[in-house]
Amino acid sequence: MYRDLTKGNITKTIILFVLPMMAGNLLQQFYNIADTLIVGRFLGSNALAAVGSAYTLMTFLTSILLGLSMGAGALFSIYQGQGDQARLKASILHAFGLIFVIALVLNIGVYLFLDPIMAFLQVPDPVYALMREYLWIIFAGIGATFLYNFFACLLRAMGNSAVPLLFLGISAALNIGLDLLFVLVCNWGVGGAAGATVIAQFVSGLGIAGYAFIRCQNLRPSRSDLHWDSHILREIGSLSILTCVQQSVMNFGILMVQGLVNSFGPVIMAAFAAAVKIDSFAYMPVQDFGNAFSTFVAQNYGAGKEERIREGIRKAVQLTFLFCIAVSAAVVLFARPLMLIFVQPQETEILAQGVRYLQVVGLFYWGIGCLFLLYGFYRAVKRPGMSVVLTVISLGMRVLLAYLLSAYIGVIGIWVAIPVGWVLADMAGLLYYRCHKRELMKVE
Repeated sequence: MYRDLTKGNITKTIILFVLPMMAGNLLQQFYNIADTLIVGRFLGSNALAAVGSAYTLMTFLTSILLGLSMGAGALFSIYQGQGDQARLKASILHAFGLIFVIALVLNIGVYLFLDPIMAFLQVPDPVYALMREYLWIIFAGIGATFLYNFFACLLRAMGNSAVPLLFLGISAALNIGLDLLFVLVCNWGVGGAAGATVIAQFVSGLGIAGYAFIRCQNLRPSRSDLHWDSHILREIGSLSILTCVQQSVMNFGILMVQGLVNSFGPVIMAAFAAAVKIDSFAYMPVQDFGNAFSTFVAQNYGAGKEERIREGIRKAVQLTFLFCIAVSAAVVLFARPLMLIFVQPQETEILAQGVRYLQVVGLFYWGIGCLFLLYGFYRAVKRPGMSVVLTVISLGMRVLLAYLLSAYIGVIGIWVAIPVGWVLADMAGLLYYRCHKRELMKVE
């Protein structure tokens, strides 16, 4: 059930561990891809703009829960590497309680502040009602998102990346089937697309929680573990909250860019919505590779295997760059056919803007691939604050340049700002690693 990442051939170990994660996240993209594809084809460009803009907001909200879960998962991996079952079970209990409360507050908050949020995003009038309808329903799935991400991160921290894939596969298939039923047969519009996604999310969230409770009894806290441990809570808080901040800052920056995109009108919104889906598919595998690399480093960090970590870094960089070069070539060469998956051929302006985005950003996927490795490494060696710094550099420069350049050269300035932010953050992260290499490997 569990894969020990502290033993065996490094390249083979990482690849076998990451493949189910890659497949799982690609399936997770189908939640919103299915909405975008069906909505764009059958409900029109305004509906496509509404769902696409809502996707950016939901990604930001999900990133809060994902960041908390990923940070807790890094601590789980360290305790697993140390073989400390008592601390592992106590940390699971404390992390679940902490993230549950945050998820509950978040869910209540987004309903209370829905209209101010939409005003902040500068949603244009033709799209406003559709987006509000979609968000009102999709927010109901935040609890399910918490359940899935927490238990998926727990299982992956233990070396089990296959079970999260199984539940996502079932959920993605259900989401697509319900999309077709609710939108095409029942004619429920964007509300039907949102409802399909929420139902599918609860299937994966409740399913993986039930699996973990029934099948992972060795991880289930006992009565003796039901006590307050301030040290463990501080450890979780340090890793989880800073990882949450890193994920949230990253997606908040994207949200600010979305607001700028919205100010250019429904055509640019629709082009951005479709292009970002392609973007997400293109670099999602290297994001998963960064997360798998983080688990690898954390387990070996806990086990005190410094040389194995260094060798893992070399292998991970080589694999990431090779993959990114191949994906960049495919996206740049086939930008138009990829856009035609989401957009009708007669929507010529939307097509042109989407193709331009992909040809600019697609050349630099190696930049975000390197950045994901840096995020994963610093999280695994208990330096999540550095991940926050890199995110601030990446997103801060992206947002700043997007607003400055778009004022002079139009919407293409937004697209150019994205890879510039990636590369600047990479340079900062690599410089910090070079200067602090020895101390980063020492287990505290």
